[in-house]
Amino acid sequence: MDAPLLSDTVEGAVDHRGQPAIRSKTGKWRSAVFIIGVEIAERFSYCGIGSNLITYLTGPLQQSTVTAAVNVNTWSGVASMLPLLGAFVADAYLGRYRTILLASLLYVLGLSLLTLSAVLPSFIPTSCDNNASTTSCHPPQYQIIFFFSSLYLVALAQGGHKPCVQAFGADQFDSQHPVEFKSKSSFFNWWYFGMCGGIVCTNLILTYIQDNLNWGLGFGIPCVCLIVALLVFLLGTYTYRYSFNINNENPFRRVAQVFVTAARNWRATPPTAMVDEEDGEALLLKSANQSGFLDKALLTTVSENSKKGWVVCTVNQVEEAKALLRLAPIWATCLISALSGSQSSTFFTKQGATMDRKIGSSGLQIPPASLQTFGSLSIVLFMPVYDRVLIPIARAFTKNPSGITTLQRIGTGIVLSTIAMVVTALVEGERLQTAIDFNIVDIPEATVPMSVWWLVPQYILFGISEAFTMVGLQEFFYDQMPKALRSVGLALYLSIFGVGSFLSSFLVSSIEKLTSEDGQDSWFSNNLNRAHLDYFYWLLAGLSAIGLPLYIYFAKSYVYNRV
Repeated sequence: MDAPLLSDTVEGAVDHRGQPAIRSKTGKWRSAVFIIGVEIAERFSYCGIGSNLITYLTGPLQQSTVTAAVNVNTWSGVASMLPLLGAFVADAYLGRYRTILLASLLYVLGLSLLTLSAVLPSFIPTSCDNNASTTSCHPPQYQIIFFFSSLYLVALAQGGHKPCVQAFGADQFDSQHPVEFKSKSSFFNWWYFGMCGGIVCTNLILTYIQDNLNWGLGFGIPCVCLIVALLVFLLGTYTYRYSFNINNENPFRRVAQVFVTAARNWRATPPTAMVDEEDGEALLLKSANQSGFLDKALLTTVSENSKKGWVVCTVNQVEEAKALLRLAPIWATCLISALSGSQSSTFFTKQGATMDRKIGSSGLQIPPASLQTFGSLSIVLFMPVYDRVLIPIARAFTKNPSGITTLQRIGTGIVLSTIAMVVTALVEGERLQTAIDFNIVDIPEATVPMSVWWLVPQYILFGISEAFTMVGLQEFFYDQMPKALRSVGLALYLSIFGVGSFLSSFLVSSIEKLTSEDGQDSWFSNNLNRAHLDYFYWLLAGLSAIGLPLYIYFAKSYVYNRV
């Protein structure tokens, strides 16, 4: 068989046999479709647990609203931070493909145990009246421990799955090829479109099953779905492109070496110019005016370097470390937006449960968690318009292949998130006033005569905000990371929402303690008619308004890496 032409191979990628990947036979949309399909199933499974988790905790597990909200945010935070571990394992040791397979097997195990915790007869005390919404007594401690152990096993599994699947999907497009570069930008849009499609199915189907039929079935369906997803992923094995590190070096060691060497040379004067003699890598954009202290890693003033195995760093190594460091301000200023978005699966759901959820005169009630469908559905409907209409129009004006820069896209999402939080606070104020007007403030079981459709605008605004912010963050943290650390880049993007969930838990716990002193009703009272979620929402809106100028400052001063 003749060797493939060099122009028809993809640099830094191989096929399933370890041979240079042939552009015409591997990667691109033929492979990406399999991977997007896996993401749809994975989000269906993950959100089948997370979207309605607060209902399960306050229902069968009999937790208070505050405790349940803190537990949901903590679990969500851990689930969003664990991708850092999964990305490290993938980029430094196993590779993305093998990490995805291992994580998928753990995922299936975790979902199986979670289902088991809800269906084993021995786990349900016979003296309790257990149904979809409430129990007459608390479940035994061993059931709670078993449930949370299974829940965090799911979090661990998705920590390996989430960043690797997304990075592996983007790897199917060559950034050095002009046509594939445009396709890669569209891939992130359609990736998020598919992901939200899975979430829509979850909110329409699983939340109804969990609230009205059986929790065991509601947890078991995601398990079966993920098994099917794993089989779909394996079908594309022969078409995938597998990226590898050309230098055959541990990427984490390369970056760590820069910081250690610069610290050793901290008294030296950084060089004003250097010639990169490293072969096989494209030279990154020089940024001597940013993080200049790292340039000291280019010096050899410390004689112990050679003795301890720390050789002088190359220009490319230093630029990789700078690229990683430059992401920190953008990461930090996006936390407030993540803090606001984490409320949709907790307090928004509890609000909906107090309102009139009937559809017409049929008596059918909408599960409160299913309202999250409107957020995902707004993304599903908006994304094709953005990708096929708005982006081409923007390209004509900006000459940017992506239409607008990723940082402009993220900033637009933060603005919309702030507006959404203002709308949320106003709607909650109206709900509380309605409860006062109808004299049902002290009757928590009474339905507030206010349609649940009042909550729809805030879900739609948050959905469109996510279409800008989250997709922009995905593309930004993928493109701006060194190639060998792109799984870590996507894990860093996910960690924004993990830290945002932890901050939400901290705020809720602190405010609960401060506002419940002297026996007063806290902002998060179990009786939501006595609570003041509107104050909490105004606080978040204010924090977003403060964080926005900081983001704009760092975004305008950011220097993009050259692709």
